[in-house]
Formats: sequence, C-alpha cells, structure tokens
Amino acid sequence: MAKFILGTKSHMTQKFLEDGTVAPVTVVKAGPCTVTQVKGDKEGYTAVQVGFGKKRILSKPLAGHLKGLENFRYLKEFRVEDTANFAKGKVFDVSSFATGEDLAVTAVSKGKGFQGVVKRHNFKGSPASHGHKDQLRMPGSIGATEPARVFKGTRMGGRMGNDTTTVKNLELIEVDTDKNLLYIKGAVPGARNAFVVIQADGELNFIEKKKEEKKPEAKKSAESPEQSRGEIKKEDKPEEVKTEAKEEKVAAKPAEEKKEDKPKEEVKK
Repeated sequence: MAKFILGTKSHMTQKFLEDGTVAPVTVVKAGPCTVTQVKGDKEGYTAVQVGFGKKRILSKPLAGHLKGLENFRYLKEFRVEDTANFAKGKVFDVSSFATGEDLAVTAVSKGKGFQGVVKRHNFKGSPASHGHKDQLRMPGSIGATEPARVFKGTRMGGRMGNDTTTVKNLELIEVDTDKNLLYIKGAVPGARNAFVVIQADGELNFIEKKKEEKKPEAKKSAESPEQSRGEIKKEDKPEEVKTEAKEEKVAAKPAEEKKEDKPKEEVKK
C-alpha cells in the first residue's frame, strides 16, 4: 500500500549529511491533511479524497461536500486497494514518512513561454559559418515533399513548460514533525508555493486532530456606559485650578470701594 501527502514547495537550501558532504535539498511544507471522502462500492472503485490548505470562501456545492470539515484549498484523490483504515475526518501528517525513503514528487513545472527547437528539444543547431547566415538556431527541414503535409509529432518550436511533471526516486533527507517540513534531496518541479503531491511506499499513520484553543474573552468592566465612552459627569470633574497669571492680575488690582451715585444737576438754559 502506498502512502501520500499534499504540500507546497517552499524553497531550496542545503544540508550537511553525517559523512560531512553537502546535499542540495528542497523544503516542502506538507500536511496536515484530512480525509474528506472515502469511495467504494457506490462509486465502483476504491479511492480516498484528501484535503489540504485553507480557503476563506467556498462555493455552495463544495461547502456542502465539506460540511463539518474545514475549508480546504486543495482536494486530491488517490486510488487505494483497501479503505478499511480510512474514514472521513481522519488526519495525518509528515510523521508517516521516515528519513531515507524514496519519494515520487508531482507538480506543475515552471512555464517558459514560446521557445525554439534548440531549448525545447535540444537541437544542435547549424554551423555558424560557411554560408549558414541566420541559420544557427533554425529547425531545418520538417519533412519530405511526397506526402505534402507535416507529420504529427514533428518537433518544432512552441509553448514550453507548465506541464504536470513527476520526478521519481528522490531521497528524503530529513523530516521536521514540529514544523511539518520535508527536506527532499535534489530539485522538485514547480515554482515557489506550488502545489506538490508526494507519494511513497508504506502506510499512513493517523493522528488526533488538534483542537483550536479558544481565545479568552475580555472581562467586562463594572464601569457605566458613560464612563466607558469617556463621558464623565460634572460632579466627578475636579475643581478648576486658577492659573498663576490670573492670580497675579487679581492680586495687583486694589480693592475698590463702591461709590454712591450722585444725582446729576440739571443744567439751566
């Protein structure tokens, strides 16, 4: 029985082996993966569907299919001989893999755009001299004149890359169960953050799903709603303290006595 896991390509680095040699490795962030569906007699074949990654919004049909599970970004189906050990909701991670195993890694290769025959099909090209002007990287003849057509499969220039590619017999150098990382010797197809499918011989070890810790709720204060909004009653406000400048002005003014208002004398014309 084969074991498998889904992940994303992170980056390349190097690792020092026990004998002191340096090995180029590709770091793949794999798992944890969840079983989303088990297929059997109803579908006519035995297979397991696995989910990986997180997605914020799902379509309604997919949300109904993943009811009771997380919103997975990637879903991948694997053919298996026996589905007795599989059940919807079971979780597995990189702990199912061990150092030294040979892996088969599948991913979509980097797109190269439109390329000529020298880069795409490793053509040798024409001589650079002796009458070969502008013919250095040309494809040359593409067939005889008798059929009056071009045969299917003739190697020509065209779109290169962006194909589903599988690289086999890649050695697993190290397994980091704490960070869910796999260090695979050599190059893995695809760009950074590309979706990667990893397969090997063996059996999967299922783990218990970790429960998410709930964030502690903020304690409600006993303050009134007015105080929580920053409003303070006039009674609670402290008495205003007079500034020094005002006090000096008040001290400089002499105490004036109130004078009695005398009646104005009428002016005789």
